[in-house]
Parts: sequence; C-alpha cells; structure tokens
Amino acid sequence: MSKRENLLAMLAKQSYNEVPIDFGLSPALVEVYKLRTGSNLDYMEYFGMPWRPSFVPAPVVHDKDFVGYYPYALKPGTQIDMWGVAHEPGSAAALHMTRMHHPLKDADSVAALDEYPFPVFDDSQVALIRESVQLLHLQGLSSVGYLQMTIWETAWAIRSMEELISDIMDESPMAEKLMDTITDIAVKRAEMYAAGGVDILYLGDDIGMQHTPMMSLNMYTTWLKPRLCRVINAARAIKPDVIIFYHSCGVIYPFIPHLIEVGVDVLHPVQPECMDFERIYKEYSNRLSFCGTIGTQTTFPKGTPEEMRATVFRNLDISDGGKGLFVSPTHLVEPDVPWENVIAYVEACKEYTRRYL
Repeated sequence: MSKRENLLAMLAKQSYNEVPIDFGLSPALVEVYKLRTGSNLDYMEYFGMPWRPSFVPAPVVHDKDFVGYYPYALKPGTQIDMWGVAHEPGSAAALHMTRMHHPLKDADSVAALDEYPFPVFDDSQVALIRESVQLLHLQGLSSVGYLQMTIWETAWAIRSMEELISDIMDESPMAEKLMDTITDIAVKRAEMYAAGGVDILYLGDDIGMQHTPMMSLNMYTTWLKPRLCRVINAARAIKPDVIIFYHSCGVIYPFIPHLIEVGVDVLHPVQPECMDFERIYKEYSNRLSFCGTIGTQTTFPKGTPEEMRATVFRNLDISDGGKGLFVSPTHLVEPDVPWENVIAYVEACKEYTRRYL
C-alpha cells in the first residue's frame, strides 16, 4: 500500500499495513527537530506522514485595508488575516501565541456587516487545487483541504465571543447575518476543494471547553448544526466520497450524534483530559472513525517514553488494532514537550506495526 492507500483503508476500518504517524510541531520544536535530526527535510517528509495540505485558495478580491477597524495602535509585528482579525504578538514568554483583536467588536448594526470587506472566492483556483491533489497522489500521499474555524470560531474572531454570544441571546439580526455570510464563504471554499478532488475535507470549530460544552445543545442545533450541514452537503454534492474530518477540543459528548447526522466521518481530537476514548469508541465506532487521543496536556509534555508507548498501544488496542483510529497528538506539540516523547510516539507506532500488523 502507498501511504495514501494505507491511511484511507485505516479510516475505513479495513485491513491496513502500518500505523500512520502524524503531528504538528510548534515553531520552537521545529528548531529542536532540525538540531536533533540534522535533517533539512520538512518534518512531515522526514517522518513519513501520509497526508499533506492541497493548494490553499486565496481570496481573489480582498480589501486588505482594515486600518479603519482599529482606531488604536497595534503592536509592531501584528498580522491581519484574510478576515480582518489582527493577531498581535505576545511577550517573549508567549512564544508563538498571539492576542486577537476583533474588528467588528464595536459594530452596532447590520449595516456594518454589509460594508465589511469579507474575503471573496471564486472557481479560478480550482485547477490549482486539482493539480496539487494529483501531484500528492502521484507521491502516494493523501490530499487534505483545510477549512477549520469553519463558522463559529471565525464569527467570534471577527465579532468577539462576548458580543457574538450576546447577539445570539438577543436574537439580533447581526448574529444571523454574520454567521450566514461566513457559512456562504465556507460553502464556496468547500465546493472548490471538492471540485479539486481532495480526499479529506478538514472542518472544525471548538465547541467544547475543558470541563463542559461551550454552549447548550439548543444553541448548537439552532445556530451551528444547520450551517455545518450546508457546508458538508455542498462538498458531497460535488464529491460524494470526500472524507469529512471535524475538529473540536474539549467536552463535546452531547454534540457527537449531531455531528454524525450532518455527515462527519472522523472526529478529532477526542481530548483525553476531557473525554474517555474507550467510552466514545464503544458508543460510536460503528458510525465514526477517530483521530488524536494522545494528550498534549498530559502524555506528551508530562509522560515518560514508557507511558507514551503504553498510551499509544492502549488506544490502538481499544480500536481493534487501530482500525478507525489515526492515533496522534490531540493538538500542536508545544515547546514544553521533550523531544524524547515525540520520538517515543513515533517508535510506539512503528513497534505496534511490527508486532501486530
């Protein structure tokens, strides 16, 4: 099997040849990787990861002048993303973490949304997506269209979480207008990725916190579920077999049946500090596959290499030898993670392959 074939077989709970490896390194750990390995390769290539992002479409019409939305000085080094959200660098101790500034925090009418320069996408870049997908497939790699911060996180990043939740509680037309506009853009981007032929469409919004869901089930089913359904249906209308990943950190037990209902195939990350993977696997493995499950708050920064091996083996055993589990860290591997634990994760995956596959 190629890396792509192996990954797709594993996600489909079919026989596969090797436990695939995946992780994302924070910038500080990228430097540790270079120092410890002496390699000039991208770390995804060095460790033989089975997927890569496809070409990422950029807005073809985009007014980047958001100065008027920030009537105060932003710290040097601040970057403004395509949504107009400013990401201000923190202190040296913050490393890669930034502070968000919300351009529509003080908006008080729907008219402010009508005037706002939202990013615009069209089909002019579909050919570039298709070309990148074909190139990845020729290399035996799976192609991914990343569309995380699909609706909810983008909406509150623009408006601020406090103001967006207040809008929703007040049933303000601003909330509906903002979330519908962002959903329309997400639908267009999903259609472009599907038309380009990606294997996987990676969606997601954090809707859980450490000890509780972020919102009520009624709020979720009213405001987010139908909009997420629109995005998934749009992609599947073009590419019915596209695999839908969905990311949310935190406690999301109540939302899982609804994610299944709208068409999610793979749930990420099943954060072990918040949810019990064994329970979720027993309840939902007949309808879902999973990605993640190895804690980046616990096992990666605080465990020993032996504990890493035991955790990887345990979760693969729970999932019938890893059928339907892309075992991997639940989030970015942060600077406090010992490099020995990264290698212990890689070696555990390889050892499981040698012993059981």
